[in-house]
Amino acid sequence: MSDALINGLAGAGGGIIAQLITYPLQTVNTRQQTERDPKKERRKIGTLEQMYQVVKQEGWDRLYGGLAPSLVGTATSQGVYYYFYQIFRNKAEVAALERKRKGFGDGSVGMLSSLVVAAMAGCVNVLLTNPIWVVVTRMQTHTKKSQPNRTGLLSSDDIIPSAVEPPPFGTTLAIQEVYGEGGVLGFWRGVFPTLIMVSNPSIQFMLYETLLKRLKKRRLSSSKGNSNVTALEIFLLGALAKLGATVVTYPLLVVKSRLQAKQMVADKRHQYRGTLDAIAKMIRYEGCYGFYKGMSTKIVQSVLAAAVLFMVKEELVKGSRWLLTKGVVDPVKSKPR
Repeated sequence: MSDALINGLAGAGGGIIAQLITYPLQTVNTRQQTERDPKKERRKIGTLEQMYQVVKQEGWDRLYGGLAPSLVGTATSQGVYYYFYQIFRNKAEVAALERKRKGFGDGSVGMLSSLVVAAMAGCVNVLLTNPIWVVVTRMQTHTKKSQPNRTGLLSSDDIIPSAVEPPPFGTTLAIQEVYGEGGVLGFWRGVFPTLIMVSNPSIQFMLYETLLKRLKKRRLSSSKGNSNVTALEIFLLGALAKLGATVVTYPLLVVKSRLQAKQMVADKRHQYRGTLDAIAKMIRYEGCYGFYKGMSTKIVQSVLAAAVLFMVKEELVKGSRWLLTKGVVDPVKSKPR
């Protein structure tokens, strides 16, 4: 089994576990990003309060609305990303060694090369998996407008519009809705800001690998001379790297969510024709605050998810390599003398 395939499968497994743990925060964050009701903006309810309202009004299961396609998207995205990242990384390492033989460099992949490798893997990932995330965003933000609150038990101010999803609206209907609005190209709505957001995992992996390299170097220079890194240290390094990347790229994430959510045809202020149109209207009608809606929720969700992802992925890679090594060594030991 190739190293790229091991990393791809481990990344997919780590991504699924991280998604299961942090999905309620992701659902609430998507609703916060796409909230365009002035009444809701004035109320400024917090993350925990919004989660409580969803549970109280709709049940615990609504915090996991759209989970199935999201898991498919997470596994696919992480698998594709890590697979191509490892392929591009291997090529960069070969190039670095070749430069060393010619008398240039120390044979290691530098920070700039790591950034380029992560960006290339991210672009491939975005182009292949964007349709999945368009469907997930639709399912998380779908509003049941045709059947308003009939019970009269809740006022309009107490209902979160983006949280009211009719039971029949599943993956199939979401796909049909996206196709009905924009055809095949509709599944690539928001792809431009998403491609720019490739800088997020690029920055994340650059920071992560730089910190990891320094930590291992410090360990080797110590008296013990052991460069092993614990799962807790991987967790903390992943969290720190994701925190830095999220703060820088969050406005683009909000723009992407606005483009992928169902467009408000009745309100031209919130009907976006493209990335630049969305940015211009958000600046005009919402100000700079609009680009940072739900940022605190996203930081918690992203940092936790990234930390879990890195920790699980590294452990899966170690376990896979150990099993493969054992499978090669054991038959040799079992041969009769």
